[in-house]
Amino acid sequence: MPGRIIRRAGDLPARSLWTKIKDIALTDVGAIARAGAIQGSLEELEEVLLEADFGVPTTMRLVSEIETLARRGFIRTQDEFFAALRKAITDALLAGNSDPRVLQADTPPTVILVIGVNGAGKTTFIGKFADLLRRNTMSVLVGAADTFRAGAIDQLKTWADRAGAEFVGANPGTDPASVAFNAVDAGINRRKDVVIVDTAGRLHTSGSLMDEMKKINRVIGKRLPGAPHETLLVLDGTIGQNAVAQARTFADAIPITGLVVTKIDGTARGGIVVAVHEALDIPVKFLGVGEKSDDLVAFDAADFATEVLEG
Repeated sequence: MPGRIIRRAGDLPARSLWTKIKDIALTDVGAIARAGAIQGSLEELEEVLLEADFGVPTTMRLVSEIETLARRGFIRTQDEFFAALRKAITDALLAGNSDPRVLQADTPPTVILVIGVNGAGKTTFIGKFADLLRRNTMSVLVGAADTFRAGAIDQLKTWADRAGAEFVGANPGTDPASVAFNAVDAGINRRKDVVIVDTAGRLHTSGSLMDEMKKINRVIGKRLPGAPHETLLVLDGTIGQNAVAQARTFADAIPITGLVVTKIDGTARGGIVVAVHEALDIPVKFLGVGEKSDDLVAFDAADFATEVLEG
């Protein structure tokens, strides 16, 4: 995979998660397995992981795994400690529902519904995703069902044009469900491989807007039974544990098939990716690592575990 997954914003120096963990009296790693030393070291490890947004349940489980390995004598060097923690994070991301591949319809078009709150980066993700699909020789149509936010339609059209994707929009204030219906209908009639439907960025606490999202989901299914084939929830990687709360609320409203975590290049708290996956048992499918069209990374658990530690 080209480049790094997690890149720091700006030029300020940043200490990697591993650097912080090494500071936890691990010059002699064997010390953590000796009576009187292990408990204090593990408590400090808990603190570092919590600061990195792994969340309480995930942190406690990771620390417990490390403690068990240390007490059994499997961790004797820093390299062994790093490998053990990397494997524990990788295993957490591969547990349960974890397949990062994009689902496809048996017969085109594959319809992908994109949801999330304002500011999470949905429109940018759709543009990058459309570009990725086009570079993989797929024909793409983008539907602008975000008819609430001023400029949203034009912004999405700009991204679609840049990616070489066709576009279906409407005037601001148009019923979003009707735009979604028309987009799927156009995708079928124009024999497109993929239809991506944008939705208005909605507060996860707004009942009326969540009801509108449910309506969009139903209308798409009426035009094409079985659709949407993917419903991707876009989360802002910089908001910490609030992302878990957002994800739970959206998942209570409609079935979510995959997670997209954006702005991961500007945070040293990548543990949120693990926390959200574990909390909802939904696979992470993409990471947004910048603003350019190719700054979209298909998720790989082992790569991410290494990078979240090394920074």
